[in-house]
Amino acid sequence: MKLNVIKWERFWWSFSAILTVLGIIAMIISWNVYGSPLKPGLDFIGGTRIQLQLQCATQKNCPKPIEIAEVRDALDSEGLGNSNLQVIENYTLSIRSKTLDGDERNQVQNVLNEKIGKFNPETIQIDTVGPTVGKELFTSGLLAVILSFVGIIVYLTFRFKLDYAFWAIVALFHDVFITVGVFAFLGLVAGVEVDSLFLVALLTIIGFSVNDTVVIYDRIRENTEKHPDLPVDEIVESSVDQTLTRSINTTLTVLLPLVSIFLFGGETLKFFALALIVGFVSGAYSSIFIASTSLAWWRDRTGHKKVTV
Repeated sequence: MKLNVIKWERFWWSFSAILTVLGIIAMIISWNVYGSPLKPGLDFIGGTRIQLQLQCATQKNCPKPIEIAEVRDALDSEGLGNSNLQVIENYTLSIRSKTLDGDERNQVQNVLNEKIGKFNPETIQIDTVGPTVGKELFTSGLLAVILSFVGIIVYLTFRFKLDYAFWAIVALFHDVFITVGVFAFLGLVAGVEVDSLFLVALLTIIGFSVNDTVVIYDRIRENTEKHPDLPVDEIVESSVDQTLTRSINTTLTVLLPLVSIFLFGGETLKFFALALIVGFVSGAYSSIFIASTSLAWWRDRTGHKKVTV
C-alpha cells in the first residue's frame, strides 16, 4: 500500500491543526465553565457522589424519566440545589455535591424518595473524596505525565538524534491534545467528567504512540544504511509504506477489545476505554502522518537531504 505521505503532508498537518484548534477552543470554554480545561471528576476536586436508580426501572414501569429540574428543586431544601446532577439512561440519578456525612446522605435519599420517586436501596453507590486527596491525585498524575515525556526525550535522543526526539514529542503532544480536546468537548455537551483513570489512559496513549513512532524511525534507519544515497523524502516514504500494514494491524488488534469494553464494560470503564480508543487512533495517525513527514520536512529545510542516524 502506498500512501504518498510526503506528497500530501500539508493535508495531514492541516487536518491535525484543525482538530487541535477545535480542542483548544473546547478547553477554553470548559475553563470558563468549570474552572479547568476538562470537567473534573470527584477524584480531583473532592466531595460526595451519590448514584441511585428508581425502583420502578427494574419492573420497567416508570411513568416518566427523572427530570433534573425536579431533582434540583427537591435538593434546594437541603441547601444542595447547586450540586452537579446527571441523569443516566432516564432512571438513574447521579449527584455530585460538597462532602456529606452519613446523616446528610440519608436525608438526601429521604427527600428524593419523597419528592422524586422510590429509589432502589440496592442500587445506591456512594463515593466520598476529600479535596486534599483530590489535589494530591491530580498533582501526582500530572507529574507522571511530565516525567514520561522527559524520559521519552532522553531515550529517543540517545537512540536516534535530537531532531528525531523533537518530532516524536510533537507527535505525542498531538495525541494528548486530541484526546484532551475530545473530552473537553464531551464535558461541555454530555457532562463527561475525567478522573484518575483518565491520567492512566494518557500515560498508556503516550507509550503506545511512541512505540509506533520508534518502529517507523527504526525502519528509516535501516533503509538509510541500505540506500545511503537516496534523498530523505524517498527514505521516509518507503519506510512508512513498509511499516504501514504492521501499524494498522497493531492498532486494530488493540481497538477491538477496547471497543468491547466501551460498549459492555459498564460506566466505570466506559470513558477510560473511550480515551484509549481516541488516543490510540490518534497515535497511529501521528506516527504515520506527523512524526515521519515532519522529520523529512525538517531535514529538507535544514539542508540535510539525507537521513542520518
